[in-house]
Amino acid sequence: MARPRRERGAAMSGEAEARLWLGRIRALPPGPPVAIMNVCGGHERSLSMLGLRALLPEGVRIIPGPGCPVCVCPEEDLADAIALAMAGGVTLVAFGDMLRVPINAPKGEVASLAAARAAGADVRPIAAPQDAVAIARAAPSRPVVFFVAGFETTTAPVAAMLAEGVPDNLSVLLAARLTWPAVAMLLAEEDNALDALVAPGHVATVMGAEEWRFVAERHALPVAVAGFSAESLLAAIYSVLRQKREGRAFLDNCYPELVRPEGNPTARRLLDEVMEVTDAAWRGIGVIPRSGFALRGDWRAHDARARHVIAAPPRRRAGEMPPGCDCASVVLGRRQPDQCRLYGRACTPRHPVGPCMVSDEGACHIWWQAGIRAH
Repeated sequence: MARPRRERGAAMSGEAEARLWLGRIRALPPGPPVAIMNVCGGHERSLSMLGLRALLPEGVRIIPGPGCPVCVCPEEDLADAIALAMAGGVTLVAFGDMLRVPINAPKGEVASLAAARAAGADVRPIAAPQDAVAIARAAPSRPVVFFVAGFETTTAPVAAMLAEGVPDNLSVLLAARLTWPAVAMLLAEEDNALDALVAPGHVATVMGAEEWRFVAERHALPVAVAGFSAESLLAAIYSVLRQKREGRAFLDNCYPELVRPEGNPTARRLLDEVMEVTDAAWRGIGVIPRSGFALRGDWRAHDARARHVIAAPPRRRAGEMPPGCDCASVVLGRRQPDQCRLYGRACTPRHPVGPCMVSDEGACHIWWQAGIRAH
């Protein structure tokens, strides 16, 4: 049988195409339950806010996976950023989501960058790497530290920023991660119950669709790259369900508008030039081999850890989620957000306990915004 393809006419609207793919999903022959993991906060937002799960046949489960870089940012790195800001004499900038992420700290101590800012530290949210450059250039005599937490889609622009040249007073506190090693770790577990994967479109735009071929070839699981519209997501879900029903497993690119097999050559070249891949800790999960980025060669001159003495106080629960928080289990797809013990009770977007309720890419925050409440 021919490989599923998108039959997209020039006059077909997104809604019409979404209905087409949904009809194809519902027309598939019935089979055993299927658990499909998505690995992107943007995918999870579209699935939840558009109510796509409710439209799928019974027995098809879409599980949010490790798609939130803010959620897995090591607590140690966040504590270092807070310590740098509180030491004074430094402007610390970070993407907005990071400011409200809490660390484990004794009551009364500063437990987030937002709290550090409220205590008088010079902490500023930014939206893009060039904002950090502009802040550094505006005050050339003041050290500026750019705290970077993100996946490949964030790290590539940071690499480009450094390659283009930055002011001498700007350094980087790097907490960047690669996406695929976390998925590889999950699939290698003996008790993993995943049947298929919807791979992240943004990451594949940078790194290429081919990066996800290992899911089919090494683990014999269907995999499809998806974009963020209902039609692209439903096309990917149809692809992996069809593969499963037919007993096949291959890589399907359902986001060909932007994703190429090899990705973005310029972005990948800059990542290779400026960064090296290292073993790295994921909050609440532990160290995942070759899952992090570090500055390489001459670029290490812009490493904030090499430039500054960082005196973060020791903490009893270093690296862990807050007590009672199941964010790590949610990130790994082992619990749904509404199965967390704190979801909607002690933990809400207004008063977040764990990082999954802070970030726009966190599954708990997304489910709450979509109106899903704890049972």
